[in-house]
Amino acid sequence: MPLSLTEAIREHIILFDGGMGTEIQKLNPQPQDFPGGNDGFNDGLNLTKPEWIKKIHRDYLMAGADCIETNSFGSNLFKLKEYGYGLKTVEINRGAAELARGVCNEFKDRYRYVIGSVGPTGFLPSSEDQDLGKLSPQQIIDGFLPQFEGLLLGGVDSLLIETSQDILEVKLAIEACHLAMQKVGRKVPLIGNVTLDKYGKMLLGTDVQAAYTTVCDMGIDIFGLNCSTGPDEMLPSIRWLDEQHGLPILVVPNAGMPQNIGGKAVYKMTPEDMALKMQEFIKQYSRIRIIGGCCGTTPLHINNLREMLEDQGFTSPND
Repeated sequence: MPLSLTEAIREHIILFDGGMGTEIQKLNPQPQDFPGGNDGFNDGLNLTKPEWIKKIHRDYLMAGADCIETNSFGSNLFKLKEYGYGLKTVEINRGAAELARGVCNEFKDRYRYVIGSVGPTGFLPSSEDQDLGKLSPQQIIDGFLPQFEGLLLGGVDSLLIETSQDILEVKLAIEACHLAMQKVGRKVPLIGNVTLDKYGKMLLGTDVQAAYTTVCDMGIDIFGLNCSTGPDEMLPSIRWLDEQHGLPILVVPNAGMPQNIGGKAVYKMTPEDMALKMQEFIKQYSRIRIIGGCCGTTPLHINNLREMLEDQGFTSPND
């Protein structure tokens, strides 16, 4: 039997995959490629262009990733309703997990983990904004619940609450996750990520200290930082988290701070520079147990991170 993710991180630094959205953009999708012509419905490509998503997953695994994240970042009930697929929330998430699992099973060298990706709802329950804050806590839980259920039914090895901008929404997502695990009868490790700006704050002003203190005792197994910035801007928050001697830490930055060039976000941090920076992190902060890449990172970034880990003596689990 393969090690569980929580067992694996005790002995190994685990390598996640890289960006999904930026890899999809490289394929230059047209409106007709998406279900119902819904341009930008990236998660819907699991249905209409599964070979695209499989190739992205496969490229990251070939680059040396231990884990791939499901293409389900925006597959909560509210976002799927916008595209006319709300009633299929469980089905779509289950399919995303099964698609990822099928690609992982192509690799016989070692076990590869499927991580169920759950992004924000698009609402901010802590906000007093008339539109963004209009849903009740129970409605937010109800929006997450079928997504978690589908991912669990699809066989994910872990659930990832990621790119979170409102710490209250993170709390509600964690509650929904525990409810879904109870309903399905499967318990898997739970990762809670927050997204911080270059000043170390979430969108509504919560700092890393408050965010961590709020959720660390809610039954999550790993606490992480992802997206928004490159690794440099994450350093003060990583240092503080490491000093707590608490939960294992995940660090999944963008390929540098995004730059607006011609109306598009461009990420200029090279694979070599990212690997060097992450090497500094893992040498200095022992509680970092998962690394990877978010927006702008490519299979080449992941390959350089794999080579760096091997150079540092960190083999993959289940080798």
